[in-house]
Amino acid sequence: MATACSTTSDPAPTQPLPEHLTLGNPSGATPDANQPTNYLLSKRQYALSYHRDRGIPNWVSWHLDTRWRGSAARQDDFRADNTLPAGWYQVQSSSFSNSGFDRGHMCPSADRTNTVADNSATFLMTNMVPQAPRNNQQTWANLEDYTRTFLGSGNEVYIICGSYGRGGTGSNGGITQTLDNGRVTVPARLWKVIVILPTGTDDATRVTASTRIIAIDMPNSSLSTNWGQHRISVDAIEAATGLDLLSAVATSTQQNIEAQVDNGPTN
Repeated sequence: MATACSTTSDPAPTQPLPEHLTLGNPSGATPDANQPTNYLLSKRQYALSYHRDRGIPNWVSWHLDTRWRGSAARQDDFRADNTLPAGWYQVQSSSFSNSGFDRGHMCPSADRTNTVADNSATFLMTNMVPQAPRNNQQTWANLEDYTRTFLGSGNEVYIICGSYGRGGTGSNGGITQTLDNGRVTVPARLWKVIVILPTGTDDATRVTASTRIIAIDMPNSSLSTNWGQHRISVDAIEAATGLDLLSAVATSTQQNIEAQVDNGPTN
C-alpha cells in the first residue's frame, strides 16, 4: 500500500468508496472513454466495468440490504444504456432475439424493488449478458433467491459477478460465440462472489476470517439446478479473470478468505 503525501500537518481525509464498490473496484475501472475495455459505469443501483468491444460488462457490483427491497413491480423495460460515451454502440433490447440466450441480469430485478426507478435501472442492457436459459432461469436464479434470504436474519450482502471466455451453449444447441453481428460476445463462464455480513457500518473492515463468502464459477450452458456444485475459491476466479476481488479488505484477511471454498448450506 502506498502512503499519500500531504502538504499540511493534517492527514488528507480518506474518501469512502461509493456504496457498491465498498469492497473494492476489481479492475480499477474509471469513467474514461479512452479505456473502452474497462469503463466504469457507477449508477445509483449498482456499479460495473463495461467492455465496449465485448458488448457486455466485465463485472457488476452491488450492495443489498433491506433498504433496497420493497413492493415495486418488475418493469421488464429492457433498453439500451444511453449513458455510454458518444459514438459507442449501444446494445439493444432486441440484440439477443432468437439467439437461444436470455437477457441475463447481473444485478437482478428482485434485488431492486424499493422504487420503480431502481427496478427499471436493472433492465439496462449494460447489466446483461447472453445467458443460457436453464442457467439463467434455474441455477443462477436459485442462487439469487438464496442470497436474498440472508436479509431476513439481520444481514446485508455484497455481490460481485461477471463472466469470462467466449462461447456458450443456448437453447438452439451448439456453441455460439457472438450475437448481434459480432457486437455482443457470448461468455463461456459466469461467476459470482457473495459476502454476507451482519448489518452494520464500515463494512470492508468487518470482513474477517469467519465471514461467509460464497464464490461460484459455472459454464454458460444447461446444467444442474444445484448451484452448490459450482462453488470455487475467490482465488480461482481471480486467476481466471485477472481481477482483484475484495481489494478493500485487509490484505491478511484476503489471503485467508480468498483461498477457501464455501461448504455451507445451499437453501
